[in-house]
Amino acid sequence: MDNENSSVAEFTGKKVFFLYPTNSMVNQVITELAQHEFEVYAAKNHTRLEKVLKKYPDAIIFANIDEKMSIQEWERWINGIGKLFPNIKLGVFSVNNDEQFKEKFIKSNRISCGFLSLKNDMSKAYTVILEMLNILDVKGRRKYLRASVERETNVTLNMPLGGEFVNAVIKDISVVGISCVFNHDPALSKNAIIKDIQIKLHSMLIKAETVVFGSREAYGEKIYVLLFTQKIDPEVRVKIRKYIQQNLQNKMDMEIN
Repeated sequence: MDNENSSVAEFTGKKVFFLYPTNSMVNQVITELAQHEFEVYAAKNHTRLEKVLKKYPDAIIFANIDEKMSIQEWERWINGIGKLFPNIKLGVFSVNNDEQFKEKFIKSNRISCGFLSLKNDMSKAYTVILEMLNILDVKGRRKYLRASVERETNVTLNMPLGGEFVNAVIKDISVVGISCVFNHDPALSKNAIIKDIQIKLHSMLIKAETVVFGSREAYGEKIYVLLFTQKIDPEVRVKIRKYIQQNLQNKMDMEIN
């Protein structure tokens, strides 16, 4: 089973959880890591997170040990996680800057991802965590996060074609491109350039240029794969990553809760 999990993580990457993050951690660390294609989540219940970790036994966890429990309770929880899931890597946050306390906490609890101060600038914490996640090869072979959105409402595509607009339902999306099913097959040819595509992601509307990568038949549908061209606005990539991160967070919230 461990080999199976390792093999899956190699291709899909590992999940990174921030347990009881502060607002500054959410805004300056989690948001920035998502922009670098890390699959990162905020979690607000240590007991429920522990149950979810059975599905993700090689996750990375950064816990805010100033919240919810005493230091002794945190030590018991961290050591319990270490025994249950030996492949999980743990780091902690605290406002406590005492060097002796930090060294003792790290050694006695086998903290492998460091002890980071909440008193310091979060941009420094972000830099440390980013370097650590790269060393741990958290992404594996996966380069881009992808969100499955076919069951989402208000996630659609429309584009001008032959003097009219054609509509499609988006199956999944990444900053590289999308897969979609059109209401009526527009018979797009491979490598065709399609300009002025409008993509609606709930309340967010973005415009882009795409190239047709190809199509395939599945479950009685013709699924087109459209890749964004190099002309895509960098701000559009930022918006797509924000949407994907929120989409994945919502799904994880349902798993945890």
